[in-house]
Amino acid sequence: MLIEPAQIAIAAAALIFVPLVAQRLRLSLAKHPSLTGHGRMASWLARRLPGYRYDALRFFAVDGAPADIAERRRRALQRLGKTLRERSPQTLAATAEAREGLSDLQFTSAYRVPFQFVPVLREHLALGSFWARSEGAELVDLDGNRCIDLTGSYGVNVFGNDFYKSCIDEGWARTRDLGAVLGGYHPVMLENIRRLKEISGQDEVSFHMSGTEAVMQAVRLARYHTRKRRIVRFCGAYHGWWGEVQPGPGNPVPTRDTLTLRDMDARSLGILRSRRDISCVLVNPLQGLHPNRAAPGDSSLLDSGRSAGFDRAACTAWLQELRQVCTERGIVLIFDEVFVGFRIAPGGAQEYFGVQADMVTWGKTLGGGLPVGVVCGKASLMRRYRDERPADICFARGTFNSHPAVMGAMNVFLERLATPAVQAVYAGLDERWNARVAAFNTRMEAEGIPLRAANMSSIWTLFFTAPSRYNWMLQFYLREQGLALSWVGTGRLILPINMDDATFSTVMERMVGACHSMKSEGWWWDGATESNRDIRRSALRDAFFGV
Repeated sequence: MLIEPAQIAIAAAALIFVPLVAQRLRLSLAKHPSLTGHGRMASWLARRLPGYRYDALRFFAVDGAPADIAERRRRALQRLGKTLRERSPQTLAATAEAREGLSDLQFTSAYRVPFQFVPVLREHLALGSFWARSEGAELVDLDGNRCIDLTGSYGVNVFGNDFYKSCIDEGWARTRDLGAVLGGYHPVMLENIRRLKEISGQDEVSFHMSGTEAVMQAVRLARYHTRKRRIVRFCGAYHGWWGEVQPGPGNPVPTRDTLTLRDMDARSLGILRSRRDISCVLVNPLQGLHPNRAAPGDSSLLDSGRSAGFDRAACTAWLQELRQVCTERGIVLIFDEVFVGFRIAPGGAQEYFGVQADMVTWGKTLGGGLPVGVVCGKASLMRRYRDERPADICFARGTFNSHPAVMGAMNVFLERLATPAVQAVYAGLDERWNARVAAFNTRMEAEGIPLRAANMSSIWTLFFTAPSRYNWMLQFYLREQGLALSWVGTGRLILPINMDDATFSTVMERMVGACHSMKSEGWWWDGATESNRDIRRSALRDAFFGV
């Protein structure tokens, strides 16, 4: 039987395209079904989502609250705003002045709460962004008001602010005679390298100016040595603000070589086993607290759908499987510990989970309070040139890499990390902080407050057990009670791991007080009937059909 040319063409096309379609289908199944798992779709939607704002009438009754509840909320917002204004006039004046010329502050001020509520909220209520000093567990603003620090300085503050002030002072004393001489090295670096190699279990070290830079260099080196271009990250994980690792909203640059897969899912392991173009896998251990979800912030707190929960055993098993697959396939496994490094164990996530990565990135606390990024890795991955190809290099430099002041503060930090006193802080760390969260949740339930906490060590996420449109208001009541939060609000509280019981008890009492005040002033309305799904649907209707 003769075979027609058309049949041959169809068969050839099938041989080419069927495997590609199958590969694409496997990849789609390995992506998380949420928008967080589909960066291009999320970016497409973000560009088209129309802006809208609630007016004064809708602001106080968007959940259908009756007139008396809306009026109670109106009076509450006026009272709260007046209290904060009268308490901190100098701090608020400095913040207003800075906002005029500081784009960072303009951004954070606009995204503390869901955008729909911003204009009316801004009329009544303002928060200060300036602090005069820190003293123990407290921050003191320009007007002398004291707040217990729950910001954690974005993760830097593992051992309390006084610890880092003394690291900086002592470190500068060690390197002051050299000053800001760059290009050469102060001798303290020798000890820093030795300690970092010992802690990480890796062969070599490179220093950078930030955690984002450290991750960039680790990925560049992985691509350079594997000759592969694809990066794998997991849904919701944050690895700095550079384009390759931040697909989706917030990144104006198309990300074509990054695959975002489901965290803690066998289908993702299948992708790693089946593809030949993957250079590295990035793991942010913090995702164990909220797998496949983006970092929780109050700007997205439209309902009470936020959830969190850390399962150490499950995360350990997942990382062990991931380690095995990466070894089998020659994929570089990178632990991005910029945020959690030294908070969960003195040897970081590698020690905590018992899994050795090929490369580790650190930052935040490692600088002893000063900016730093560090990459530790195998010698075969850290080399930036090839002897046999002298023009084939992986260039990376930075003017302030290895600044003497930073190396001095790091030297003090690493020295103290090895002392018995600091090592003792890690003894029973999980048990201590898990017990505190359990006590917090028990207390909230007993008080009839729809608030719970989940934690990874001393990193907390607060979430809500009853549907509400106004959970984001809690951050302002917490501030009124003397608790300082970062601009993301209740989504991430970062407490020093050595916080004593008395301070923690004070934090708990102030949180209870803030919640009762918020409830009594009508924001958690007992008569509300909307479900979380109802709230999300209503928000979509408002966006596309008008308020």
